[in-house]
Amino acid sequence: MPRLRAVLQAGPSAVLVAPPGAGKTTVVPLELLNQSWAAGGKLIVLEPRRLAARAAAARMASTLGEAVGETVGFRVRMQSKVSARTRIEVVTEGVFTRMILDDPGLDGVAAVLFDEFHERSLDADLGLALARDSQKLLREDLRLVVMSATLDGAAVASLLDAEVVESHGRSFPVETRYLGRDERLRLEDQIVRAIERALAEESGGVLVFLPGQGEILRTAERLAERLTRQDVDIAPLYGALDPADQDRAIAPSPSGRRKVVLATSIAETSLTLQGVRVVIDAGLSRVPKFDPASGLTRLETVRVSRAAADQRRGRAGRTEPGVCYRLWDEAQTRALPAFARPEILESDLSGLALDLARWGARDPSGLALLDPPPAAAFAEARKLLERLGALDGEGSLTGHGRALADLPLPPRLAHMVLRGAAADQAVRAARIAVLLTERGLGGRDVDLRHRLEAFERDRSPRARDARALAERWARAAGKPTGAAPLDDALLLAEAFPERIAKARGSSGEFQLATGRGAHLEPTDAMAREPWLAIGELGGGAARDRILLAAPLDPASLREAFADRLTVEDRLEPSPSGRMQARRLLRLERLVVEDRRIDNPDPAMIEAALLDQVRREGLGGLSFGAGSAGLRRRVGFLRQSDPAWPDLSDEALLATLESWLAPALSGRQSLGALADHELVDALKTLIPWDRQRQLDAAAPPRWTAPTGNSFTIDYAAEGGPRVEVRVQELYGLSEHPTAAGLPLTLALLSPAHRPIQITKDLPGFWRGSWKDVKSDMKGRYPRHVWPDEPWLATPTTRAKPRGT
Repeated sequence: MPRLRAVLQAGPSAVLVAPPGAGKTTVVPLELLNQSWAAGGKLIVLEPRRLAARAAAARMASTLGEAVGETVGFRVRMQSKVSARTRIEVVTEGVFTRMILDDPGLDGVAAVLFDEFHERSLDADLGLALARDSQKLLREDLRLVVMSATLDGAAVASLLDAEVVESHGRSFPVETRYLGRDERLRLEDQIVRAIERALAEESGGVLVFLPGQGEILRTAERLAERLTRQDVDIAPLYGALDPADQDRAIAPSPSGRRKVVLATSIAETSLTLQGVRVVIDAGLSRVPKFDPASGLTRLETVRVSRAAADQRRGRAGRTEPGVCYRLWDEAQTRALPAFARPEILESDLSGLALDLARWGARDPSGLALLDPPPAAAFAEARKLLERLGALDGEGSLTGHGRALADLPLPPRLAHMVLRGAAADQAVRAARIAVLLTERGLGGRDVDLRHRLEAFERDRSPRARDARALAERWARAAGKPTGAAPLDDALLLAEAFPERIAKARGSSGEFQLATGRGAHLEPTDAMAREPWLAIGELGGGAARDRILLAAPLDPASLREAFADRLTVEDRLEPSPSGRMQARRLLRLERLVVEDRRIDNPDPAMIEAALLDQVRREGLGGLSFGAGSAGLRRRVGFLRQSDPAWPDLSDEALLATLESWLAPALSGRQSLGALADHELVDALKTLIPWDRQRQLDAAAPPRWTAPTGNSFTIDYAAEGGPRVEVRVQELYGLSEHPTAAGLPLTLALLSPAHRPIQITKDLPGFWRGSWKDVKSDMKGRYPRHVWPDEPWLATPTTRAKPRGT
């Protein structure tokens, strides 16, 4: 502490690296409160999780002999305890982002302390970047302290131009025991065995790290079935629990009783669980990973980093010597990644892009970020904001964007709440947003209607706080504007239009607007719905599992999404062969409406045929020898003279209206266009003076000495080329040309098999002809093979029999 006080007295920033249990969270803020630079100002302490924020505030208040909300208070989502006397506010990282966006100068704040910064959440990275920007531009006196047990302190210090203060702490020794992992057993069964062993071998409470809520609940069930001891309490601990249940899980056990806490990574940092001296670590964590291609954030189970494993192990030595059981082999520890990947590299960045636009930064390049966000993901985030109407064409916040930024929600859900408010359904939309952001509320029913009903009936403190939060969001969203009503499905569709889904194939199978598959259990009542608006999906390799949805009426969709639907007119052959027209109304890959058009207008048929070409390419046109040859000839001339028109596929597709549309008049199919008609159509792209030059500049055919003519291939490698039987060239002593170049002659046998390719016929006659003649004479003895072919008479015939 003396070193930290001195550094902050001399400069505005410091990086504090200290092991678990050293007092970073609860000692440092109280010590800094009495510094001269903090006089009259508040200290803001950031924690990565709500549980840690409440626990840290409670511990500091207890140290002062006060209640939470006096000198020390907290602000987290759905809860806050502060007063006019509060000088230390413990807040979650997302709450701080809102604070600094609302007040960039952080008026009345003396210091901001970023606790457990090694977790590298997106909100923590952004909060530090904005605070550093404020410090440099508005508040030179603002102190910034970044604290962590496992952190590359030098990198952060360089970012802040700060000194590193390091404490080695006085943690108790922890013995590590490796149990290995039997892949044949379910994780829960192996964890239960480890718990039984730990209870038998060691004293004190047991903290078990599991990847998620599902594993915790299944482990709790197995423990309840197998444990025969009456002195052991089982305490789940995860984010979706009521705060009161979380507080009971971390509270000391009554005298004579032992506690087994089954926790997610929520218990990794910032918490000291009294009485716990045994840790069992499954070595797994569930982390969100955003897939820009699908727009989904999926939870993936991954191996923990070495830093996280050390943090977990350190929980066992916070109050006395402890033991850590690891469900992997010792050698595997070296293969663990050093640190978890920063969330900024894996997350949906739409919220970051919106916050930066509100801050006045169109891109993150000028901010103090340890890791810049991936350029492609950030660009995709800005595109989403433009689709939501939050950014204009110049990348600046619109009025709607400012309203989105004012709501403490992800942009998609803020957009949904604002649309709901305009349609006089703000509360309903806000409650849907609560269910989508607070896991576990309302149960696990797929049907949004049932989930909302269960949420309404829930009288738990967490549900009560969540309803109050929704009410605040609804009030902040504004008043109705007379917009058309939106049901639950349309509200979801406003947030996630790409997750609108249409039934296909067997029961429970759906196709999303993006084209990706999604599914439900066939026995679920929602599996029989023809259309769904989906709010939550679970990731899969090729298709996703539908976790929350509402039935969608396609008629309502057509009305509400009229400006986002596209019309496609399509011609299809009827069973009789007559072309029939259909008009498709589409939402991306989904057909919302398909109806037949009787007696279609010829102009509509023409437009539909053009659309077919745009959709399928030029392959549907019957390019024959004439039209294909014309394109090749002009393409060849264009290589040396760009004044000739471009007849490539790309150029023709870009100019369909000018050359193809007139030729389609009166036609009912692309195949009805004959090759000579395509020639005439293509010639409309060639200026008249060029048409007159074309045959001389690139003749379509070449005439052999026999009088037979051959198509010249202008697309051949090596220049213009013809294939011709060698006998038809007898009497030719000079090499022929085309387009001013030697014509490549592909010489054929009487059976039209390749003999040789040459651009020097006289040289061939006087060179390799002798060997060719000898071979040909043996193969085709009834044909003429003269010694001096340049003097012989050309022929296409064999010698009469008997000669």
